[in-house]
Amino acid sequence: MNFCKSSFVKSLTVWAGVWTLALTAAATPKPIWLTELSLACKEGYDDNILLSGSGNTRDQSSWFTTISPKVTVDLAPLLQMPQLPTAAFGYAPDFVAYHSTPTENYSAHRFTQSIKGRAGAFSGALENCFTYVAGSETGPTYPEGRNCYSTIGVRERREQFQARGKASLQYDGKNWFARLVANWLDYDLMTEIRSAPGYDNYADRLDLNGGFDCGYKITPGLAAMVGYRYGHQFQQQYFFNLDSSPGDYQRVLFGLEGKLCSWLTMTLQAGPDFRDYAANTTTHTTPISNPNLVTYYAEAQLTAQASAADTFAFKYKQWQWVSSTGCAPYFDSTYDGSYNHKFDEHLSLDLGARLLTADYRSGSSAKAQRVDLQYAVYEALHYAINPHWSLEFAYTAEFGRNDADIANASTREYNRNLVSLGAQYKF
Repeated sequence: MNFCKSSFVKSLTVWAGVWTLALTAAATPKPIWLTELSLACKEGYDDNILLSGSGNTRDQSSWFTTISPKVTVDLAPLLQMPQLPTAAFGYAPDFVAYHSTPTENYSAHRFTQSIKGRAGAFSGALENCFTYVAGSETGPTYPEGRNCYSTIGVRERREQFQARGKASLQYDGKNWFARLVANWLDYDLMTEIRSAPGYDNYADRLDLNGGFDCGYKITPGLAAMVGYRYGHQFQQQYFFNLDSSPGDYQRVLFGLEGKLCSWLTMTLQAGPDFRDYAANTTTHTTPISNPNLVTYYAEAQLTAQASAADTFAFKYKQWQWVSSTGCAPYFDSTYDGSYNHKFDEHLSLDLGARLLTADYRSGSSAKAQRVDLQYAVYEALHYAINPHWSLEFAYTAEFGRNDADIANASTREYNRNLVSLGAQYKF
């Protein structure tokens, strides 16, 4: 009882300090180069912090407080260069405190860059997000096993660096375009590596690719394209295990991008993915039976503006990726649908559903015959009091499940409820 009272007092103190700063900033006019300056506080409850379905890690719960300042600047208005319409830089940290489990406390510091330029028929773009997470350097232990999606939420609270981004350079002809592209995704995990049974190790991972696209403009707003990518994936090898799955790949992509009609926008890329995994040696083993695996890659985003008040969106991605906990690679699939409805200028509602699947059988390895899934539904109710102040109530339900006939399958299943109430001030 005393602990709950102490946590409540701490939360009130934090909230009071945050909103005092916000009200102080409100008295200053916003400069033209300042895209966003905001401060948000959120109080929430998580009934399964470690996303576990068995053992002493099951259903550990806690109230939590999140403080999220954000600043974004765009230097383009200051530079006044028509060739550089966007030169935006942002910093958006999250400071999160779990009142019952302080070992899960962390702060995530996100630095974003978005630069877009155009000169005649040439245009280019660079988007990057660099994240440093200051958190625990020790992973959790699941003595009886866990779902692979249990890893994600817990891993994101650990000490690490992340970098993800893309760059492009495009030339536009009258009815066609040519484009050079590059994409990167890098996880540098800084947690302890242990050989203890049930301990959740996190491997460093990297995906880097580059290539080109050629497109034909079917209409001024819609183009068909064909592309090629050459890429490399890296996965850290643990000192106690010979298994890891680094390798190269090539992709041939076909797609559409642009407006299918006035209210429907789509981007789609899909095609075969040809793998070349590293050969086995005396010091390394690739835990799949076919080192020249052929799979496929697909990524799509669909946005439908059904009316001024109703927006539907769907995101989809399937690709071959290396496991964040080591051993075999897996076929990663994401299906995410959302709906936004604006009741009026103040009140809006977001509804969504998501399905994630991780199929470790894609390489036909006897060491990995798992298929893990995560189902999730979520909603968020937003109320804008005025142009500066807004409130949000959010709820998410997650269900981790196993979809393969393996021993102790129930230990890889979990349920989670996450609820929060927050407020934001925008300068």
